[in-house]
Amino acid sequence: MMRRIVVMGLMGLMGLMGFISCGEASREDKAKEAAREYYAALLEGDYQAFLNGRAHMDSIPDSFREQLLVAFKQFMRQQEEAHQGVVSFVPTRAEDDSLLQVMQVFMMVNYGDSTREEIVVPMVEYQGKWMMK
Repeated sequence: MMRRIVVMGLMGLMGLMGFISCGEASREDKAKEAAREYYAALLEGDYQAFLNGRAHMDSIPDSFREQLLVAFKQFMRQQEEAHQGVVSFVPTRAEDDSLLQVMQVFMMVNYGDSTREEIVVPMVEYQGKWMMK
């Protein structure tokens, strides 16, 4: 009888923990997901969407915007030549840096030649969204 009560209590506790964890995603998870979406756009060649993922890009001159779009395209071409392209960008973790007021998202870059590299993407909350700094 006592064992049954303990088992039922543990099951109830596990259910409660599952219910609580179904709540809203953490700040870290939201920043990681936003970074993943922006870098997925870069990987797909949607350089405009990648640029739109940066904070304060709505106020830059059109000529600078065009230069950035060309630079993104050149970067991806260089990665093709150097590493047989980028296969994926995978966010691995995020750390809140309260001193700099940014969320540092760590991403693994997986290349076509089987090499990998970790990069850090600083993210900020801007106009209610997580955006690249």
